[in-house]
Amino acid sequence: MFNKKSVLSLVLLLTCIMTAMAQVKIGFEVSFKEPQAHYAEVQMNISGLTKDYVDVKMPVWTPGSYLIREFEKSVEEFQASAGGKKLKVEKVRKNAWRIFSNKAGDIKINYRVYAFEVSVRTAFIDDSHAFLSPTGIFMHPDGMISSPSTVKIIPYKTWTKVSTGLEPVAGQSFTYKAADFDILYDSPIEVGNQDVFEFNAAGVRHEVAMYGGGNYDKEKLKVDMAKIVEAETAVYGENPNKHYVFIVHNFTKGGGGLEHLNSTTLGATRNAYNTTEGYKGFLGLVAHEYHHLWNVKRLRPIALGPFDYDNENYTTNLWVAEGFTSYYENKYLHRAGFTDANEFLTDLAAGVGTVLNTPGSKYQSAASSSYDAWIIGYRPNENSKNNAISYYNKGEVIGILMDLEIINATKGAKSLDDVMKAMYLQCKTLKRGYTDAEFKAMVEKISGMSFTNFWDKYVNGVDEVEYAKYFAYAGVNVTTENATPGKPVTGASVQLSAAGLTVSSIARNSAAWVDGLNVNDEIISLDGAGLDEAFATIRLKSPSFSLDILPLVAKKNIGDVLKIKVRRDGIEREFSLTLKENPSVRLKATLNEKATPAQKAVFSKWTGK
Repeated sequence: MFNKKSVLSLVLLLTCIMTAMAQVKIGFEVSFKEPQAHYAEVQMNISGLTKDYVDVKMPVWTPGSYLIREFEKSVEEFQASAGGKKLKVEKVRKNAWRIFSNKAGDIKINYRVYAFEVSVRTAFIDDSHAFLSPTGIFMHPDGMISSPSTVKIIPYKTWTKVSTGLEPVAGQSFTYKAADFDILYDSPIEVGNQDVFEFNAAGVRHEVAMYGGGNYDKEKLKVDMAKIVEAETAVYGENPNKHYVFIVHNFTKGGGGLEHLNSTTLGATRNAYNTTEGYKGFLGLVAHEYHHLWNVKRLRPIALGPFDYDNENYTTNLWVAEGFTSYYENKYLHRAGFTDANEFLTDLAAGVGTVLNTPGSKYQSAASSSYDAWIIGYRPNENSKNNAISYYNKGEVIGILMDLEIINATKGAKSLDDVMKAMYLQCKTLKRGYTDAEFKAMVEKISGMSFTNFWDKYVNGVDEVEYAKYFAYAGVNVTTENATPGKPVTGASVQLSAAGLTVSSIARNSAAWVDGLNVNDEIISLDGAGLDEAFATIRLKSPSFSLDILPLVAKKNIGDVLKIKVRRDGIEREFSLTLKENPSVRLKATLNEKATPAQKAVFSKWTGK
């Protein structure tokens, strides 16, 4: 029954709440008293929130990285005061502190954060710089994610620069503002003496902040990164940024990236820039993370925003968000001129091969892999390759097949580009993410055909991908050969350490699997030969490797027996492994010299060439 008074009362209540929230001011100051000890000093000021108590919370995960990381574990010396008097504080959840403010209008909160994990998704501080991953630094009042805030950075005395996608506050040095906490939590901050340079592309100013040195050529990077930006913007027809920041961390060993609303953090190696493969890898990382400013940040699964920062946020669509982005990474490198047709096909064939050679692809679907990112994708164990598949890898292959199917069905009139652009505009119009059904419906609308069977087989099912059929649409022949013809394999991977040689993983249905070898078995001898003899002619590049590289194994034939003596739980045992043929395959994709005009048209549309 419609009750006019009740509705009016509700409207008035909501208006009062909104007005009160609008009057609340939240500001942060971050300083670095002891950067060499890896600490940030955080002061949070809240004014205008007159309540008996205030709960402030720190996120337990960071968007784009689907793992509960418990950032609150690094918080120390949390205290609050009002008018110079200390307030009672009580921890009420693992990531929440209750401040008994007694209706005080101005509350000052101070705490320290220990930051010493090198990655693109966690904060790190030392005497050379500070990388602030916001979800591990800043707290928010409970229920006030939509509130604006300001952040003032006070650099350590020897630091001179701050790089971030946050909007600066006019007239205040190193001070920035965020319209809400979703934006703040999506805006990493680099503080130090980073090498900063800029380029313009697609009408947008792009800033590159390089930390850690390296053999990069700034002028070359400006040109090449601009080519990628232009190629990506061309797909979507518009670039939603006014300003974009690449924060690049160069280390001896580096890798990975994390997308943000108008910035990204990239991990690279210092010597990546002077080799063909290394430089291509870096540009591929740039292409991948930049594509996320559309695919996942704005064209996003409905579960990924607004975020619940206290719990897992489940979606079955990471195969689109990450897998398609991996596919487009290769497309953009090709369209921007960094790979030729043969290299493009080689890269795609390698992606298909990865899925075919992962036993878990027969047991886990792309949708399930997406949903289980929180418990498997970011927390793999020794058996994960046997029972799971990466949504990056499977999604990339689905993207290849879907793109070719659409182009072929529409005789070159449409492609996956059209689906992505249409979904981006739909999310923009509806101001929300998409459902799986909506994404499928758009694919069917663009292609003019049903994709139910495709979804059943490749998205929700575990059917082996019919790659040859789809590549043939574009006049591409795909041949398959054994990865190591005539060579036997044990199926055991091992780890070398001070304790000796330990089995680290075993491939499903391999000789090691069938004949009883276990993970954590300590290998004592192979065919009676001790480890010194077994390794006599081997120079290892990594402490983790396949047992098959040892000469004692490599010289054997398929069907031969390898005797392995191990120590298991302190007891010596011996196993006889009957060596099998390597089940892994290698794919080679080549253009068919006799391709029809229709196939050539599909290839041209597919590659954008």
